[in-house]
Amino acid sequence: MSVTADATAGLHAGRASSILDYGDRALLLEFDGTAEVLAWTDALRAAGLPGVVDIVPAARTILVKLDGHRYQAPTRQRLNQVHPDAAALDETVASADVVIDVTYDGEDLEDVARLTGLSPREVVAAHTGRLWRVGFCGFAPGFGYLVGGDERLAVPRRADPRTKVPVGSVGLAGEFSGIYPRESPGGWQLIGRTSAVLWDIGRDNPALLTPGMWVEFREAAS
Repeated sequence: MSVTADATAGLHAGRASSILDYGDRALLLEFDGTAEVLAWTDALRAAGLPGVVDIVPAARTILVKLDGHRYQAPTRQRLNQVHPDAAALDETVASADVVIDVTYDGEDLEDVARLTGLSPREVVAAHTGRLWRVGFCGFAPGFGYLVGGDERLAVPRRADPRTKVPVGSVGLAGEFSGIYPRESPGGWQLIGRTSAVLWDIGRDNPALLTPGMWVEFREAAS
């Protein structure tokens, strides 16, 4: 898929840092951080721009899929009329939307402690001591990439990914934390496990975690 730079690159803070033609049926908006991605995703969905068939947020980008090339130029122009709520850019929040109880006995807890220079108990305290936010979803149905945690917990993925990671495993990778919604291969550093059901097609909204939600990790009672 070809990507062509647009002349709107370099917009001021709170706006996309660049808007790119993504092929001839989409636009790719680039941002400096996930908070802006979340605010703009909400604003774009509320704007109801003609010809927009899907809005897909990621860590630093939003893909705006269009119903044909004829919408590309006019949609780019209409983006100047979209203004996210300033409050949506504020990353402070009083309470979580979802509380997830975790048993912190993951196979990689000791490794994470070594990588971060913390004790295992300090790793747990850091993971539970700050609210996380669902930045975007992917990898598997129900898997949310959580951002905004304690910066000390940024650790690399495992050098040797596991062929099977148990359902409910809570892990760390880079700036993200996440929960495996089903058994699958994976290379995240596992620090704990939860019985929370991340994906259930019997619910009105199958996904427990959706972009924009605030999440609190709480240590389960032993």
